Amino acid sequence: MGQAATQPSINWHLKENAREHHTSKFSGDELVVRRGQAFTVTFNGTEQPEQNLIFIAETGPKPSKATKTLATFGISSTASTEGWSAVLQSSSSNSVSISISSPHNAVIGRYRLSVQSTASGSPSTARLGTFVLLFNPWSSGDDVFLPSQAECEEYVLEEFGIIFAGNKNHISGFGWNFGQFQGDILDICLSIMDRSLYYRQDPVTDVSHRHDPKYLGRVLSAMVNANDDQGVVLGNWSGTYEGGKNPTSWTGSGEILQSWKKSGFKPVRYGQCWVFAAVLTTVLRCLGIPTRTITNFSSAHDADGNLRVDEFYDAEGNHLERGADSIWNFHVWNESWFTRKDLGPSYSGWQILDATPQEESGGIYQCGPASRNAVKEGEVDLDYDCPFVFAEVNADCMYWNYDSATGKKTLILSKSTEIGASISTKAVGRDDRVDVTRDYKYEEGSTKERDIFKKARKKLGLEDKFDPTAPTPEEIEQKPDISGKFKVAGSLEVGKDLNLLLVLANLQPYPKTVDVKMTAWSTLYTRRPVREIWKDSISVTLSPKEEKQFPIRIKYNEYQQQLTTDKTIQVTAICHVEDGIQVLVQRNIALDNPAIDVQVLGEAKVNKEVDVEVVFTNPIDTEVMDCVLQVEGSDLLTGILELRIPPLKASEKSSTKFKLLPSEAGPKHLLVNFSCDKFTDIKTFKMVNVTN
Repeated sequence: MGQAATQPSINWHLKENAREHHTSKFSGDELVVRRGQAFTVTFNGTEQPEQNLIFIAETGPKPSKATKTLATFGISSTASTEGWSAVLQSSSSNSVSISISSPHNAVIGRYRLSVQSTASGSPSTARLGTFVLLFNPWSSGDDVFLPSQAECEEYVLEEFGIIFAGNKNHISGFGWNFGQFQGDILDICLSIMDRSLYYRQDPVTDVSHRHDPKYLGRVLSAMVNANDDQGVVLGNWSGTYEGGKNPTSWTGSGEILQSWKKSGFKPVRYGQCWVFAAVLTTVLRCLGIPTRTITNFSSAHDADGNLRVDEFYDAEGNHLERGADSIWNFHVWNESWFTRKDLGPSYSGWQILDATPQEESGGIYQCGPASRNAVKEGEVDLDYDCPFVFAEVNADCMYWNYDSATGKKTLILSKSTEIGASISTKAVGRDDRVDVTRDYKYEEGSTKERDIFKKARKKLGLEDKFDPTAPTPEEIEQKPDISGKFKVAGSLEVGKDLNLLLVLANLQPYPKTVDVKMTAWSTLYTRRPVREIWKDSISVTLSPKEEKQFPIRIKYNEYQQQLTTDKTIQVTAICHVEDGIQVLVQRNIALDNPAIDVQVLGEAKVNKEVDVEVVFTNPIDTEVMDCVLQVEGSDLLTGILELRIPPLKASEKSSTKFKLLPSEAGPKHLLVNFSCDKFTDIKTFKMVNVTN
């Protein structure tokens, strides 16, 4: 391209461009702009008429016009709606201000910008530098266009989120610092794309597809988990987390993404579903794709694709790990907003992506994008991974008694309304929960919902296929003689005894004798049993139509050693009814941590230190040790603050103070995580209103 000219100096107008492009929150000194929208640059030292200037914008390893990774454009009088263009804003003897526009469907990523001039007859090229181009949800021509300003603020610009957990009887939420604009997170997100299997196999084609949010969403759902590709986070659902961090201990994505980069891109240990979903939220929001986390309670993992999950129990009431199916107390995935030109307009809008490595799709642990509308309408033949997502919220549930001596299994009960409850996400602009279950399915048990279920089964070829593992219609129809349930009596808090009532009712007009075998196991949130806590058995005779209550107390010192950091317990009673079918009574219990109190002592102002006090009272009658307080919050402090706290005697109160130095005005969130030997990851968050 000829010899290099005198290096022109360039003014990228970082502040003005960032304000126009909603990229002011990025902290670096590189220009970050959004596609389909003009940005202004001024440069000096061209010493020639601007009509002779040709601009070159290129991205990726082998830029070409054919793959839309190279654009050359001169100065025109109006911006092009099709390709790249430059419009003269003003010029003086040796400086030119140009407004550069990119197309609505431009490839996103880091671009190199050069200018070519033909002064004195021979062309010469000068590099102007680099800039980063992102998706543009504020622009109506973009695939990710989101008409609501408030939703753009929440799903692209908000760095704080609430992730819902617990179980459907007891929903809790914890804060998360997405931190998509902090430090070098943008650089890390760009390098995630360049480390995917797709890029490694064919970099040119991969980069050329980066205009498409559905392509990038799928690629990044694979890259956020470590399976297949040395991606960001390594999953661990064993209950022991040696050699890494317990998944419940993270409070934000920044630390995870930074660790991945610092280690030379070795997977960060360890994650579970909400960690994968939170990191994917950070990456997609950073790149400009509107994204949120979704929690599905009683979430089915249908490993064999028959829209049915099977759970097995032995005669003593122990939950057996048989078969690959499971029902998780909750599961967290993502929704991202973009059009589906491949499916048609009715399938545009929210798309489900899931970075948790559960099942392979196309030979890789990736999931989605599945159109949420397609899932609701049972259109399970549409791309991508609709059957798996449909099962997560709709599968039928079968509970079996399994006799290991004979290998015989007997159906105890089947439920079609168990799976996919209280599907939740954070409200726009508020720290509240919003229920989106109706966006995933029609009313549970309604004719329409059952019709959609049948339609999905038919599309998957399950209606016509004989399934030897399925229960017979007679088994499904059989009616029990008694009913049972566990009721909670008292508080559900770590450090306190667990009080329950087993309520049994005789449904028949004649007496019934029942042998009840009861167990309580500590579990992971996936309901995987970890350690037995307690077992008991009773024999009762119920008079005709009689209801009886049996109190159960599991003392704190009985469960304390056995509890997992998920703080979940499954209590089960198998009722062997004389001359009748067995009845299964079960309850999954999520225990709350004791409270922790956070106070901001004074007014929070930009660039002024302000004190924060965290107070914790030891609620149990023994000393707690190894106390650590971890604090983070975008624009309130840099990185993560970790404070060691002396041991606390029974009922003793600790007060810890530290300072914040807010860097930006507005509502900010401080995340606090307190741990000790008896309580893990007591989390809370505090909204801090920072003023100028």
